[in-house]
Amino acid sequence: MRLTLPFAQLLLATVLGLAPLVQAADLPPLRVANQKSTLKVLLEVSGELADVPYEIQFSEFPAAAPLGEALNAGAVDVGGLGDAPYVFALGAGAPLKVVSIVHAQGRYTTALLAPRDSALNDARDLKGKRIVTTRGSIGHFLAIKALRGAGLRTSDVQFIYLLPSESRLLLDNGGADAWATWDPYTTIATTQSQAKVLVSGDQLLSNHLYLAATRQAIADKRLQLDDFVARIDRAYRWTNAHPEAYAAALARVTGLPLEVHLAVARATHIEPVAIDAQVIAGLQATADIYREEGLLLRPIDVSQGFDPSFNTPRPQLNQASR
Repeated sequence: MRLTLPFAQLLLATVLGLAPLVQAADLPPLRVANQKSTLKVLLEVSGELADVPYEIQFSEFPAAAPLGEALNAGAVDVGGLGDAPYVFALGAGAPLKVVSIVHAQGRYTTALLAPRDSALNDARDLKGKRIVTTRGSIGHFLAIKALRGAGLRTSDVQFIYLLPSESRLLLDNGGADAWATWDPYTTIATTQSQAKVLVSGDQLLSNHLYLAATRQAIADKRLQLDDFVARIDRAYRWTNAHPEAYAAALARVTGLPLEVHLAVARATHIEPVAIDAQVIAGLQATADIYREEGLLLRPIDVSQGFDPSFNTPRPQLNQASR
């Protein structure tokens, strides 16, 4: 049975009052889709995986596309997706709702890059050129926005769709003229290969990360989701104040140089964003552009993919026991 919001809040208050009695066995596990260990590392290093009164089961995914497919199939309860991948998940009919949003303000959170000795200087120079990116990624959307801003169409360039690791190799060996990607790959390319930035996504994209949950999870695991989202919010605030510790934890898991993660962490500030009409309108614009480009087969109403009830304060489930 789906809980109405007032009853869910009453139940949450009751559980909070009895927090010392809540054990992991009392609540079903929350199944979290984890892209390259980012959420797990975030929670671990910030201390937010301590004293969780329910089990968190992490599943690993190499990229946003398979993560979105797992959410669509109901194989996981919640996971993080950028603007573009979330639009594609909704376009595929995934029964999802955004329950939390954070905004990443950074140096090159997303960027369109070219080799350091390239004759390209900005998006206007891309006509007739080859752009490598990951199909349906936030990098792909950045390339579309950059081309439109320069008065070009996507048909004016050749897109090559590869994963980030393959994309970097193609750019370095001359198989592509530009690469549309995101951090930490932007920092890797600019520091290790001295790639130059043709376009930064700071002014073109929202740079939002959406934490999306299945509708079934919202109905059946509201208490866990409220608590989990609160932990994620606190963890990101912790990383803003402790970039060195966060970078070191990521480096141990990803295998990327510590210097790369340090550069990203020090230059990126993350803040929670309320689910409101402006955010929904921004994502609708993204969906409309993908529809115009023929990447979405049908128009979609993204407002159905948000749950503003999660804007309410989220006390920690076990706070009374601390």
